[in-house]
Amino acid sequence: MLRVLYIIGVVLLCRCTCMAQQFKAGKVQLSVVQQQGLRKGKGFSAFGLDNHFVWGASVIRAKEDGRYYLFYAAMEAGPDCPKFNDAWTMGSKIGVAVSENPEGGFRNLGFVLNKDGYTPDKSAWDAQTISNPHVHRYGNRYYLYYCASRDTMPGDVVKGHLSRRNMLQQNQKIGVVSFATVADLLAGRYTPCDKPLIAPRTRVKSNNVLNPSPQGTQLKPDNLIAVNPAMVYHVQRKEYMLFFKGNIYDPTWRGVHGVAFADKPDGPFRVTDRFALEFEGANGKKLSAEDPYVWYHRKDKCYYAVFKDFTGDFTKGAPGLAIMSSKDGETWQLPEHSLFMPLQLELANGQVLKVNRLERPQLLLDKHDNPIVLYAACSIDPIDGSKVPICFNVQIPLQRIR
Repeated sequence: MLRVLYIIGVVLLCRCTCMAQQFKAGKVQLSVVQQQGLRKGKGFSAFGLDNHFVWGASVIRAKEDGRYYLFYAAMEAGPDCPKFNDAWTMGSKIGVAVSENPEGGFRNLGFVLNKDGYTPDKSAWDAQTISNPHVHRYGNRYYLYYCASRDTMPGDVVKGHLSRRNMLQQNQKIGVVSFATVADLLAGRYTPCDKPLIAPRTRVKSNNVLNPSPQGTQLKPDNLIAVNPAMVYHVQRKEYMLFFKGNIYDPTWRGVHGVAFADKPDGPFRVTDRFALEFEGANGKKLSAEDPYVWYHRKDKCYYAVFKDFTGDFTKGAPGLAIMSSKDGETWQLPEHSLFMPLQLELANGQVLKVNRLERPQLLLDKHDNPIVLYAACSIDPIDGSKVPICFNVQIPLQRIR
């Protein structure tokens, strides 16, 4: 059984049947600054951009030069731009930053996907907005997974009423671009995604739905949307396993997860009907996870998933990041204490900073499959209704202590 302890508000991953090592979250090097009366993190451990919301990011060490590249999602921000909760659905773009140190100091290199942001564009399925970057290297190529959407097209049907924002949200699918080097990607030399890797097979919702499925359709885990890609190589099946999130309403909203398999990292993927990463609370209510990062630990012979716990139902405490494990990658177990990290950061001066949002967790692993840095989208103050770009991506060192 996995055990998780925490000291001074900082999590330790502790001894368990799968993971025998112990880790703790290290201190972050950032200062808190004010922007229009709201707080924002700035400094070595906080990657942000002027006049942009910065959110989820995924990091990889490049084989060609040994440097660390951060692939991030960002949206233009300001009084004439959408508020955050609309911005990511209407004009997110993906950029690249670089550092010699995986724990921070990232310097922006520029945007590479959907460079025109909010500009209306129906030229491709992923032309309007693109987010949730998730990068891996397989063989001699990099694979950058993402979710994306575009505006509705002639022939689309709306049952009820949907704003443009909600139509874009319901039109999300998962794609991937591949490239030989990061320099190639920056120069525009990459293999684009002409059609989605995963698109919803069912669109079951009672009302206010884009292209609804026929009445009586049995919904699948890829219902309404396919987002939040999390890729891992399945060592037992010798296939690539891609986790994704869909939405169901039973009767209120709940995020669900599914899994797909492929012989190659860019597909084609075979989507299964099985609901994954799903648990019930003490009252029998099914719990909603979000944003899983999944990896396989060769020494432990075990898969792990770190994810966002919206409500604290997984951790039986406050909302934060939680962890689960699996021997086969398909049947998952919650530990007795599943807290991975609470909504707080320990600053270099020893202060503990409570934050409002800490999500889209992505990990950098060492050659032994141990996590060494956690990358998370962060906002100290509430961000959803704000037009002030106070959110950033934080880099949190994870220190092995045993």
